[in-house]
Order: sequence, then C-alpha cells, then structure tokens
Amino acid sequence: MKIVNFETLSETQRTQAARMLTDELPLGWPSLADAMREIDEIRGGGGALLLCAVENGEVVGWAGLLPAYAKAFELHPLVVRHDRQRMGIGSALLREIICAAREKDGLVLLAGADDEGPVGETSLANVDLYEDLPGKLAAFDPGAHQSAFYMKNGFRIVGVVPDANGIGKPDIQLAKRLYE
Repeated sequence: MKIVNFETLSETQRTQAARMLTDELPLGWPSLADAMREIDEIRGGGGALLLCAVENGEVVGWAGLLPAYAKAFELHPLVVRHDRQRMGIGSALLREIICAAREKDGLVLLAGADDEGPVGETSLANVDLYEDLPGKLAAFDPGAHQSAFYMKNGFRIVGVVPDANGIGKPDIQLAKRLYE
C-alpha cells in the first residue's frame, strides 16, 4: 500500500474515492454526485490536503486535512473501503495527516463524529444531553462508532453538539494534541 496525494489520482481512482463516501457514509453522501461535490469543495478550499491509500492501483482509503484555525486543522473525511477496514489503513492515513498538520505548524487535529444513525451507536445517542452532560461524558461508551477509532488513536472528546443531526443525534467533537 502507498499513500499518495489525491491530485496524482486518475479519474477512475477519484471516482473510487467518491464511491467510498457513498458506500461507507451514506447518511452524509447519499449519491455519487454528492460525494464528488464534497471532494470538489474540499479541493477548492485553500490549504486543504487529500491523501489516498492506494493498493494494486485501487483507492482503499483516503483522508482530508483542512485548515480550521490558526494552529488547528480538521480531519475531514477519513474513510476506508469496507472490505479493507481494521487492517491499519485508517491508522496509516491518520499518521500521514498528523505529519502534514505538524509540517504546517499545527498544534491540534480536530475530528467530528456524527452519531446520526437510526438507533445511534454511542451512549450519547438518544439521550438528553442537556442534563448532566459531564456525567454522560464520564460514562461514554463509543460502541462500534467511529469515535472508538479516534480515541484509540489518541483523540479525546472536547465537545458535543446535542441534536446536531436531529433529536438525539449528536455531533461528537474530538481533538488530538500534535505536540508532546
């Protein structure tokens, strides 16, 4: 597997990357046109970087690094093809994104993790987050949600937006310090 800049991909590989959004994150990108539009918006943003994991000529994962604040960057998105998940591809992409953010003098990497599925995946879904949020955060259980991956890779919850995606469907905001 090689990690390459998105700009070096063929048109077929760019479509593979977009298809991953629709396949793995259909609530955010229900159609290929939505996914292609998202990629174009990211690429059009000043200072954004897209990195892709390519294996045998196929895109198996990709991640974006977007400027967010003077010394903070956002990881958006991070996606790995379903049949290649849990094989270290997401972690490899994350390591490269962290290196790129550090090269740009970043101190913080942010990640948003919507819990917007029909039944919710984390212990923060389908509960009243306006009551005893500190207690709910102390007892946080990520379940099979993407926040578990982020926390395993050193991210910490730094905020929650209750009902961001509908009643009981929060956006969990995570951050990782890029210096030690």
